[in-house]
Amino acid sequence: MDLKKIIAVTGKPGLYKLITTTRTGILVESLTDGRKMPVSANQNASSLYDISMFTYGDDKPLREILADMYKHYNGQKAPSHKESESVLRSEFEKFFPDYDKERVYLSDIKKVFQWYNTLVELGLADDQPEPVDATAEKSESSTTAEETQQ
Repeated sequence: MDLKKIIAVTGKPGLYKLITTTRTGILVESLTDGRKMPVSANQNASSLYDISMFTYGDDKPLREILADMYKHYNGQKAPSHKESESVLRSEFEKFFPDYDKERVYLSDIKKVFQWYNTLVELGLADDQPEPVDATAEKSESSTTAEETQQ
């Protein structure tokens, strides 16, 4: 699942595909209706690749949660994000049992279900979480090595 170019824009419904960067921000295309729109640098836009959710231990990347959902639902759509809170929380707990129940709000859970269903509808979901960038992994390991030397 290539989530690096899939963007969520704060205040805008749905998911967007990153087309290009501009002088003043980025240009995105809606995954649902294909409309293109500029997103200014002042607006908050996040790649699904970079989003993670709270657990009682280390945060879990959204890309792993979506891959777990794909396995749990056998590549089929999940329940609608419009289901009741009790249904959504119990379903969410089936594939992500260690989420922090105090810091992960219902609105977060609804977004995960909505995004997953959108990705499945468009054929963009699979059960393979995208690997961490090799360059990011290398810089993290070199930082750790530097910290241990000090």
